[in-house]
Amino acid sequence: MLQALGGTVPPNTDHAVSVSLPTWRANVGYEEGEDWVISKMQCGYPRFFVHGIIQKLAQEIVKRVGDTERESATLFASLRTARICHSFIVSKVSEEEARKVRIVKFVPSPNADAGSTAITSSLVAVIYQKEHFPLAKQVWQHSGNGISSRRGEFCLGALERGLLVEEKSSASNESVSQRPCKGPRRYQGKGSFSSISRGPSTPTTPSPDQTAATAGVEDGRDYSQFIEERFGRNLSPLKANQAKLAVRKRIAGVLTADVELPDALEKASSEGRVSGISEDDVFLYPSGMSAIFNAHQTLLNTRAPLKSICFGFPYTDTLKILQKWGPGCLFYAHGSSEDLDDLESRLKHGERFLGLFTEAPGNPLLKTPDLLRIRSLADQYDFAVVVDETISNFLNINALRHADIVASSLTKIFSGDSNVMGGSAVLNPHGRHFQVLKDAYSRDYEDVYWAEDAVFLERNSRDFISRIEKINSTSEEITAMLKASPLVKDVYYPKFSPTRPLYDSLRNPNGGYGGLFSVTLHSHAEAVAFYDALEVLKGPSLGTNFTLSSPYVLLAHYGELDWARGLGVDPDLVRVSVGLEELADLRSRFQRALDAAAQAKK
Repeated sequence: MLQALGGTVPPNTDHAVSVSLPTWRANVGYEEGEDWVISKMQCGYPRFFVHGIIQKLAQEIVKRVGDTERESATLFASLRTARICHSFIVSKVSEEEARKVRIVKFVPSPNADAGSTAITSSLVAVIYQKEHFPLAKQVWQHSGNGISSRRGEFCLGALERGLLVEEKSSASNESVSQRPCKGPRRYQGKGSFSSISRGPSTPTTPSPDQTAATAGVEDGRDYSQFIEERFGRNLSPLKANQAKLAVRKRIAGVLTADVELPDALEKASSEGRVSGISEDDVFLYPSGMSAIFNAHQTLLNTRAPLKSICFGFPYTDTLKILQKWGPGCLFYAHGSSEDLDDLESRLKHGERFLGLFTEAPGNPLLKTPDLLRIRSLADQYDFAVVVDETISNFLNINALRHADIVASSLTKIFSGDSNVMGGSAVLNPHGRHFQVLKDAYSRDYEDVYWAEDAVFLERNSRDFISRIEKINSTSEEITAMLKASPLVKDVYYPKFSPTRPLYDSLRNPNGGYGGLFSVTLHSHAEAVAFYDALEVLKGPSLGTNFTLSSPYVLLAHYGELDWARGLGVDPDLVRVSVGLEELADLRSRFQRALDAAAQAKK
């Protein structure tokens, strides 16, 4: 069942979210950029590794509008997201070099026959000198705003057919044309546009990805799409608006039934995860980091340009966002009560902040912040609270009641299948800043979530409640087993954490402790032996339907391992995301890994 180095995770998946790094040495080789690893990689986590389809699309664009010897391109779905990349690059290079950085928009060809298609895509390229790729890559990674591989596939097909061309006119500088553009045949259909309303709180202008609720697709659709639809896996991409509505309702908590989409939309209840919430308070993004990045941007645009607070050892890109955009941040690495004492002292002495960003629980030590005290300080001293609930998920805990914005990576357990990216931001309808934030999101939010990604995410998430229940149960058993082993130094899991009372204060009546845990052993050699012998898929990401492991600190903080160690995060930590395998099977696998660690100890 183990996947070869560089293979897709899950196997045989064109748009896989993870990549196989099956040994400790392979992870080091990846971080060092060694050819024996890099040359075998079929894919990678999409914000860290630009998918081959997107690389090919970027090369084709530079071939048409740039200099292939000297220039590269990074691709976005809208002018606004492209401008963020453009501004970041020009702020870091000389004035002379900055003049060479430019934005090129692509629109449907005026010669295209648009009558038979109902899917459109905008495409905006930031063109720059090749040596500036690391700067563009930072924006791609941190902001999460880049295009998905499925959108890239669509646009590459349109570009190669001559149906997507550079915009030459001086018309609207704020958005690309929204005329339909043919891509692969599976995106084509018959019928007129009829979108699902998002309600009065969301933009009424059609998005660049407006889709139609049509009767079906042409008989000549792609074989892979035929298989997906024939066996009930997915809707046609032409149903993307309904899919997005269903996803937003699920996140709001008003849609819980695992039934087909039309029935689900009809059976949605009026009660959500907090009273008064609706799907209109939920906003979808291309990734979880995009949700966090845009939450920070929204706060900067609606409030005074103040520093933010990063509370607790965070997922790496959250800290980078707060440091690289805006006035910077105050970083409390431990997320402790002593840190809150220091923050309160600063506030009492007049310091003011934009917002506090935290995770519940944190990654990879699974500590839970004191959201009740944070909320009290936020109300008293007027800063916003943004909580990333990806690891716990909203079925296990209710963080929204203490937050202004709750962000989540839908790529993880909400989807489970590891074949689509997505993210969400949810506004607390009872929050202190709700109306200001709702007005800002309604005014500035861009729906750039790609149609086909939406239908994959909708189908994947139908059974997320039952999946989470099983994963919660299995995770408690496996962590208890590891905690009882003398070979294990520490198990980091909310149930066993010193901050468990804080987690329990957030836990829903039927909520569990999640499917993610971290483990450390007593030596580097034992950690390597344990990881290498663990018979599960191995690679970045979490929340998959299959058990997935990685030497997380090595991957996330390779260039700053001493820094992480100084903050109490062991560089030899192994992180595990529990899947849907049977408990007895997983017990056996973990026991064999422990046996290997015991041999290494000798």
